[in-house]
Amino acid sequence: QVPVIVIQTNNGQKYIKPNLEPDDIASWVKEYKEGNVLPYKKSEPIPEVNDEPVKVVVADSFQDMVFNSGKNILLEFYAPWCGHCKKLAPILDEVAVSLQSDADVVIAKIDGTANDLPSDVFDVKGYPTLYFRSASGNLSQYDGDRTKEAIIDFIQKNRDTATQQD
Repeated sequence: QVPVIVIQTNNGQKYIKPNLEPDDIASWVKEYKEGNVLPYKKSEPIPEVNDEPVKVVVADSFQDMVFNSGKNILLEFYAPWCGHCKKLAPILDEVAVSLQSDADVVIAKIDGTANDLPSDVFDVKGYPTLYFRSASGNLSQYDGDRTKEAIIDFIQKNRDTATQQD
């Protein structure tokens, strides 16, 4: 995909033109300045099947699954190579199975190394990082004990019921 041109803004947005021909530079920059170029977002493909207890979120499904779902979401930002993440995975599976019958709660995960994250909303400095977003949009980072009981207790204390939505 080279040669390539990249514009990165101060807020971390990236605009990319791959397979660049010299004659394309001026017209592409003009398109960018006019606001006609969409920002580039690194994303894994949206899973065709997402039926495990812990749902998979990718950059391209983030808006729908996290911000627009109207549900209470516990979201783990993880890295595949992270030992602490591997240790937490079966615990989150247990939490998700325990809350499976509760349609207003979703336990989800996103690979922070393979997907661009909304860094203006989520401050992820290491893995795993857990955030909880209530159905009404209240956001809090979870830094409690990494036990099934503590995580479920945190969700129950911070959740909203579906009737509180706009």
